[in-house]
Amino acid sequence: MRQTTSAVLKSRKASGKGSLIGYFPAGYPTLDESVEAAIAMCKNGIDVLELGVPYSDPVMDGLVIQHATEEALANGFKLRQTFDAVKRITDAVDTPVLVMTYWNPVLSYGVENFARDLKASGGAGLITPDLIPDEAGEWLSASDKHELDRVFLAAPTSSPARVARACELSRGFVYAVSTMGITGTRDSVDDLAKQVVASVRHESSSQNTAVGIGISSAEQVDDVNTYADGAIVGSAFVRAYAEGGIAALTSKVQELAANLK
Repeated sequence: MRQTTSAVLKSRKASGKGSLIGYFPAGYPTLDESVEAAIAMCKNGIDVLELGVPYSDPVMDGLVIQHATEEALANGFKLRQTFDAVKRITDAVDTPVLVMTYWNPVLSYGVENFARDLKASGGAGLITPDLIPDEAGEWLSASDKHELDRVFLAAPTSSPARVARACELSRGFVYAVSTMGITGTRDSVDDLAKQVVASVRHESSSQNTAVGIGISSAEQVDDVNTYADGAIVGSAFVRAYAEGGIAALTSKVQELAANLK
């Protein structure tokens, strides 16, 4: 039986293992290949999968992910195929699958329709980087109705009130942004990440929090898991796939998850 996102993070934290959350864009380079890549990630060390929705204006994404999503769109990816991808992945593995999407595609599809189809496909919920809790009324209602996770962001610039609201309304975990800027690998994860996690802990002792943006090495994954409930990796996995296909992607996942077993 598939565990919830929160249950996975809590159980692995309690066991002292920590968690690796991995991102891959749906439709990159094609729908079938993205499903194959996502399943391989889940089978080789990913505890929670973030399946990205390609979007024409990815304001938070760095060049690696931008290029991947642009290729997916150029190869004909359509928003409705997100649900096909999620179903094929969840039919193959028990890993919780969160869809990472900007809010405009959800609005275009219809919030209720998106929630209904995501639930039907086996998806766990949404990560919405450009949607703040105070403007998420329709999504809060739809996610409650369909029992879906909703992951809001907390950043170094977030006010205590904003962090408190993210803790109150997130389900699954709060996404702690490690640094100001776009996604991409970095040599070090900013100390600001620890401050964001501390602010989440201050507001809620029970809420999970995972750190993302800039994580690309096993050492960083291990370090983040000493103070957070999971480490989120995106660009490093997409780059590995771009350079060496499934074999390189699988190797990178195994490398980053090696100390969490």
